[in-house]
Amino acid sequence: MIQHLQHLISGMELNPPVTEDDIQAVEQQFGCTFPDDYRAFLRITNGVEGPIGRCSYIALWTLQELIERNDGYQVATYAPGLVLFGGDGGGEAYAFDTRFPTIPIVQVSYIGMSLDDDELISLAPTFAAFLQKAYDDIDC
Repeated sequence: MIQHLQHLISGMELNPPVTEDDIQAVEQQFGCTFPDDYRAFLRITNGVEGPIGRCSYIALWTLQELIERNDGYQVATYAPGLVLFGGDGGGEAYAFDTRFPTIPIVQVSYIGMSLDDDELISLAPTFAAFLQKAYDDIDC
């Protein structure tokens, strides 16, 4: 799985990876366990930003940015159960939906953030599938 994730982000500048202790500290702060594929990603790089695939752009935050931005956007107030981990470089955020045991990936607007069904867009069942979808984006 790690090699597959590395291939998807191979054109981006990688940050130094984080330790298992770093991951667990952030999980404890959010009261959830991140999916295994996201944890594997963090052991490759602590966030990336840039083009992915032929026509997509993605910003996946460092663990410190994840903490700061979830706090700054008041996610626990406006969209409890979501943990934002990045965005499209524009007005849309990517989040883990921890209200479900499988922790799917959803997209939500930074402005007017809520858990309303018309506000959340389901993107992928797993973090690896989310990265693959961004890489393969056929809507360009």
